[in-house]
Amino acid sequence: MIVRSIIFLIINFLGLGVGSFFTKKGVSSTWYQSLSKAPWTPPGWVFGVAWTCIMICFATYMAFVWKYTVNTKTLILLFATQWLLNALWNPVFFYYHNTTLALIIIIALLILITIFIGYYWKSLTIKSLFIAPYFVWLLIATSLNFYIVLKN
Repeated sequence: MIVRSIIFLIINFLGLGVGSFFTKKGVSSTWYQSLSKAPWTPPGWVFGVAWTCIMICFATYMAFVWKYTVNTKTLILLFATQWLLNALWNPVFFYYHNTTLALIIIIALLILITIFIGYYWKSLTIKSLFIAPYFVWLLIATSLNFYIVLKN
């Protein structure tokens, strides 16, 4: 269980690293700072803390799912799609400044995490709470991205 968690943690942070490689200065960039942002936008440091906690919880969740799943092909497909969407959002938003496409990506990611919850709930039950921080953060992040699309 611990080894699987560590493997998923490494893969998750690799995805975040790939995404952040293209973000330039990200939240501290002049472009981002000049955007009209939602009043509920957290300070920049919250994003790093949130994603660190989310990826730790998600790695634990994935380790549990891997243990209980019968269909590893479906799990790998869902996980790989999640990884790709997560890695794509940062460059699309921060590097290409395409806030609308970023919104589409984050909505797809939110739907995918919802599918994870629904598909694996029966196997994991209460252990599904490990994916809750990811789901909640995506709701917040989607609202922030949507606000930026509407107001800029």
